[in-house]
Amino acid sequence: MKNVTLNVQGMSCGHCVKAVEGSVGELTGVEQVTVKLDDAQVEVVYNDSQVSLEKIKETIDDQGYDVE
Repeated sequence: MKNVTLNVQGMSCGHCVKAVEGSVGELTGVEQVTVKLDDAQVEVVYNDSQVSLEKIKETIDDQGYDVE
């Protein structure tokens, strides 16, 4: 398992948290998603043999948020 913390801009409310946690959490290989709204960060624990970091970033981007 890998653990990564991504800086994500544009999240400002509970809806944002649900959108990111829900969409990333549905990806095969993602074990845990935690949004830290105050820090503008998303922590993801995932199996890199099942899902790529790029796919995770793309999924967050698809929800309308900027991943750094």
